[in-house]
Amino acid sequence: MSRYPNSRNKHFNRNRGPKGLRRNERIKSSQIRVIGPEGTNLGVMAPPKALELAKKVGLDLIEISPQARPPVCRILDFGKFLYEESKKQKDNKQVNNKLKEVKFRVSIGQHDFETKLRRAEQFLYRGNKVKLTLQFRGRENEHKQLGFERVNLAASELSGVSSPDSPARLVGRQVGIVLSPNPSTKRILKFSAPEDEIEEIDEIDEIEEIDGDEGQEGTA
Repeated sequence: MSRYPNSRNKHFNRNRGPKGLRRNERIKSSQIRVIGPEGTNLGVMAPPKALELAKKVGLDLIEISPQARPPVCRILDFGKFLYEESKKQKDNKQVNNKLKEVKFRVSIGQHDFETKLRRAEQFLYRGNKVKLTLQFRGRENEHKQLGFERVNLAASELSGVSSPDSPARLVGRQVGIVLSPNPSTKRILKFSAPEDEIEEIDEIDEIEEIDGDEGQEGTA
């Protein structure tokens, strides 16, 4: 197997891992969803069968999303996994003072609404704060309650990965709410999987990076 920085492969007991992490024979669920070494979805199967596939290529079976139903496991080099997780945690620390913004419209369709939720969920899952904003246009200003309902619904749908800093607020023609990510061990995905890429969206709804202090003032 390849060696990676910080992997501790030399002294690592292959039947044990970081606290709370299950892999190989320690995975006890009756059925798991398996992701292959190249990111391919191999389907749902029993852990012994998945472990057999992992051993055939000299890799480990690692449970990466225990809260999912069924739990999601991936076939990976464990040293590489530890290295990538270490990098991810470092990157998350660097963006904790930033705020991602996801914009909605009152008349947004269900498919587009779920697409926005999926993006927001991935940002939160990776440790970013997210500001949900909904701007009223034209006659929509006469139905501001619908805007509050839409924003609060979005916040509720994202409760598995976040909690609101404060109730939704109206500032001018815009309703906004800021969400902070839950502790990393308590983030449960509803609209996506951990390995999903953040989807691209059109230029009008481009995600903006905002300093944390500015984001808080914008919701006041």
